[in-house]
Amino acid sequence: MSEAVSPDVVVDSRGATCPGPLMDLIGKVKKADGGTVFELRTTDSSSRHDVPEWVEKAGHELLGVEEVDDHWRVHVRTQE
Repeated sequence: MSEAVSPDVVVDSRGATCPGPLMDLIGKVKKADGGTVFELRTTDSSSRHDVPEWVEKAGHELLGVEEVDDHWRVHVRTQE
C-alpha cells in the first residue's frame, strides 16, 4: 500500500485457519458503525482472496492487502 492506513479496530486472527479470520472480521464488522476502518491480521493465505471477495459482495471498501513479515494485513472500511 502506498499510504499508511490508521485502523479504528484491529482484528488479530493470526494462527487461525480458514474460515476463521473472515468469520472474526465479519463478526466485528456487523457491530461497527459505518466508516469504521478495520485491519485484519492473518497468517492464513486464503484470506488474501476470501476477504476481498466478501468485501465486494457486502458493499464495503477494500483499502488494501499487504504482506508484512509472517502475516498479511487486510484493511477494510465499512459502508456508511
